[in-house]
Amino acid sequence: MNRNESRRQFESRARLRLISGRLKMQRKKMADPLRRGVFMVPATITSLGLLAGFYSLISSINSHFELAAVMIAIAFICDGLDGRVARLSHSSSQFGVEYDSLSDVVAFGVAPAGLMYSWALKPLGTFAIVICGLYVVCAALRLARFNVQTGSTDKRRFTGLPVPGAAILIAGCALTYSYFELSSPRTLCALMAPMTLLLAVLMISSVPYPSFKSIHPRKRAQVEMMAGVLVVAAMFLAMPQFTFFILALAYVASGPILFIRGERIQKLPFLHPLESGPANASDAEAAHDQVHDDADAVL
Repeated sequence: MNRNESRRQFESRARLRLISGRLKMQRKKMADPLRRGVFMVPATITSLGLLAGFYSLISSINSHFELAAVMIAIAFICDGLDGRVARLSHSSSQFGVEYDSLSDVVAFGVAPAGLMYSWALKPLGTFAIVICGLYVVCAALRLARFNVQTGSTDKRRFTGLPVPGAAILIAGCALTYSYFELSSPRTLCALMAPMTLLLAVLMISSVPYPSFKSIHPRKRAQVEMMAGVLVVAAMFLAMPQFTFFILALAYVASGPILFIRGERIQKLPFLHPLESGPANASDAEAAHDQVHDDADAVL
């Protein structure tokens, strides 16, 4: 009798384990596609920014300069959204970090250089190619330095001008030139050549730039800040192209102003050995989240 009862209990437990195992497998089958979909959202936004940069390059080649500048602005918005979506959905990954950097090289390095060459610097010939090529190289170096220094610098400051900030100023110049219907190729070339070189130098410099990490939407805003936001919004409604240029110029100028005031960022090694990565998985995950935090702080 005891043997039959023990056998029945054993069979009952076996059935429960079998049912539990099948339920776990079913939940996994339902969760895996959802998780893959969550990871696809920030990657899709990054892809849209990359395509916007590519279309900007094509528009510059076809002499549609205002459209090229708008595409850079769209890529700028996508660059700010993908990191925030990744954090909110807890889908930050090393793949996303690397893909975002490659997208930025095209959208904020190659595309603005193509716009600058076709729109303003083409009369310089070979010198224009050298200047625009230097801009692309400095943009790539700035992104590489940002990746290796993530987590080891002050979150409130960027080291050097962020690549999206440089690109958005070039786009703002093109939009303002079109808005005021200016037509002075020589003056344009004389102004844009040194500005492009200056932007390239600022990107690889150690000049501190604000990252706006101390601003939290949930905190109560001051009256002065709210008034400033309203003024900027009114300017955007009245003359969006010129306001776009003024905001970009103000941000680019903020770095040298901080530097003149005596603010410095401690110099860090430009490259680190591959073996000196995060000590464990939790450190790696924290580093990935930090990259996404810094990548969209410029917005």
